[in-house]
Amino acid sequence: QFLYLIGFSQGTCEPMGTTTEYEFGGPFGAFMTMVSLPAVIVFLYVACGKDLVVRGVDVPAAFDASLVPSFDELWSWDAVAVCLLWFAFLVVLERVLPGEVVPGSKLPPHKDGPEFLEYKLNGHLTFWVSLPAVYFACDLTWIYDQYLQLAVAASVLSALLSLYLYAMSFRPGAQLAAGGDTGNPVYDFFIGRELNPRIGSFDWKEFCELRPGLIGWVVINLGMLQKQQEQLGYVSDSMWLVVAAQALYVWDSLYMERAILTTMDITTDGFGFMLAFGDLAWVPFTYSLQARFLVDHDPQLSREAVAAVAAVSFLGYTVFRLSNSEKDRFRRNPNDPAVAHLKTMDTNKPGRKLLVSGWWGMARKINYTGDWLNGLSWSMATGTASIITYFYPIYFAVLLVHRAMRDDHMCTQKYGVKVWSEFKRRVPYVFIPYVI
Repeated sequence: QFLYLIGFSQGTCEPMGTTTEYEFGGPFGAFMTMVSLPAVIVFLYVACGKDLVVRGVDVPAAFDASLVPSFDELWSWDAVAVCLLWFAFLVVLERVLPGEVVPGSKLPPHKDGPEFLEYKLNGHLTFWVSLPAVYFACDLTWIYDQYLQLAVAASVLSALLSLYLYAMSFRPGAQLAAGGDTGNPVYDFFIGRELNPRIGSFDWKEFCELRPGLIGWVVINLGMLQKQQEQLGYVSDSMWLVVAAQALYVWDSLYMERAILTTMDITTDGFGFMLAFGDLAWVPFTYSLQARFLVDHDPQLSREAVAAVAAVSFLGYTVFRLSNSEKDRFRRNPNDPAVAHLKTMDTNKPGRKLLVSGWWGMARKINYTGDWLNGLSWSMATGTASIITYFYPIYFAVLLVHRAMRDDHMCTQKYGVKVWSEFKRRVPYVFIPYVI
């Protein structure tokens, strides 16, 4: 039965539900991803902590059995309580703070289902209310001391949430995601079976995408900043740079909350372990790696180096923000004066056009390039003591290439081979104009 669940038994080579194909290596790939990603978080903690294990590129040094954390180092009920309180605090803010209620993208046809779902946009206000509240009310240096226990607690809680979401997806009337109904429990649990799980007007997926993990990432960074101040008596230029740049990145996501409603995560993907774990555990506890490293290892960058890192960060953020803003404006209103002059290409979908000029005429995933450069700058701020602090841009490059391939496949299915091939002919570059 176990082999059946992970796709190694006869009869599991093809999906058996309404979904017609697998992604991510099918059930076996999904199973291995769910097992390995929490282990990666623990590995990064061990390899790049106070006692730096991986110096330079000596990654095998981190696989010493004596470095495996004990149960007490991994588990703390206090950490579980803190994660639950943080989640509950943000749920309360999402419910009580004012916010504009807007329609999301048009939903796939569904019996007795609405054409659109409404979303309450108060993530930006939540950002400005929650951060001062915890910064001035809590000793955030505790986060550094309990970092691994918090990461494990968040991983366990995201798995429990995924179980709840999977069970609830079988209730009558639930709208299933196009890719989440294969009939294989392991794969569907991972990829997300229900498209938009809700309790009343509370949308689990949109809430988790932007609030607990993203804002929590900033809180963790502030804890690292306070810890460095406590230990060294000062806050280094590198720490200021990382904390400020990453806070800007998170703020931008929440300020532009409406833009997420047209992304693949909201419009297409179900909400299962893949997104729940990514939102609640992976993002806050891998993206904060640079700040945690800097607590104990100030690279003492020169002013010139700091300026260079800041320049890369500014370039990446500018490309990321301007390209995404252009796309979002065009999606919401092609006649907006800011985008009405752009050249477009007709598709076989009524009312749907593809941009072939402006930022999106330069490269089909130009926003990914800006996003990656921004992430690279965060690692550059840590110097060159360990390759582990460069985990984010290395992992992110793989992720973005995979997402680009996944999007290319989906668009081929959506628009047809002829239309999509013509679009790729007119916009031949994927990431960097005239290069890639």
